[in-house]
Amino acid sequence: MSLPDLGDLTPSAEVLVAPVHLAGPGPSEAVVSVLDSAAGWTKTVAFGTDAYYASPCQRVRIANPVESQYGGWTITYAEDPLGVPDWITTFDRNTPHEIVAAFTETLVQSLPNHFRDHFSDGKHYTGLGPNDALLRSGWEPVHGSRPYRIVSPDNHAVLRTRSGWLDEYTELLTPEKSMWRLSGGVDPLHTPSWRAFFSGSTPPHLCTAAAVALTSPVAVPRLAGEVPERHRDLVHVRLAEPAASMPRAQAALARQPYAARSPVAETAATPPASHAAHGRSRRQR
Repeated sequence: MSLPDLGDLTPSAEVLVAPVHLAGPGPSEAVVSVLDSAAGWTKTVAFGTDAYYASPCQRVRIANPVESQYGGWTITYAEDPLGVPDWITTFDRNTPHEIVAAFTETLVQSLPNHFRDHFSDGKHYTGLGPNDALLRSGWEPVHGSRPYRIVSPDNHAVLRTRSGWLDEYTELLTPEKSMWRLSGGVDPLHTPSWRAFFSGSTPPHLCTAAAVALTSPVAVPRLAGEVPERHRDLVHVRLAEPAASMPRAQAALARQPYAARSPVAETAATPPASHAAHGRSRRQR
């Protein structure tokens, strides 16, 4: 059976798309479902569209301000709930929501003991980090590149790691200067379709959860009209199972092997020994 051409489908046709980094952002319900079902988390909606979440310990704030510069999701952690954040992660409005949901689900599950299970002496520590998750999935380092880069097998996704010292407060104010940047698109380095920024103190096990979701071979659900026009010649598409009658958000959660559900991801979603200190706040170091 031949694969369908997106141009021959109606915009509302339900399809499964791979790879995820070219599938478009998709519906945000998967992220919202993770946060809405998190025990003890509070939610505030402003201006009818913007959603704000706070963890039970008040250390984590998550914002989804639709009309902001980046749109998408911004996540901060502060050891002192009223203090300056220790780290910040920003997913722009075009980041595939499977990646955001993997990060937030791992955050929700590892926050109750303040990530200690993922420190070098924790029960979930394995010594693997985000670079390892990418390299194990066939990504290749670009030798001699400044800053350091690892590129996906199809050359349409890249992890860029900033080199050199930078004041941590600059990272908090300017996402583009963050330690790590994941991006994807036809030219993911110079004109990316989407970007995700992780400041240097972001716990590596959370960055790894995002990397695992990014490298997953599982096709993700989309409507045909949601796949970006400039990506249509680069993706693999098949029609969704007609018998699948569950809501799209539930279907997305069921298909996506998030870090908390996948045995492979559980192995990969832990920081390398050299980065273990980043999981602790400035006040813990």
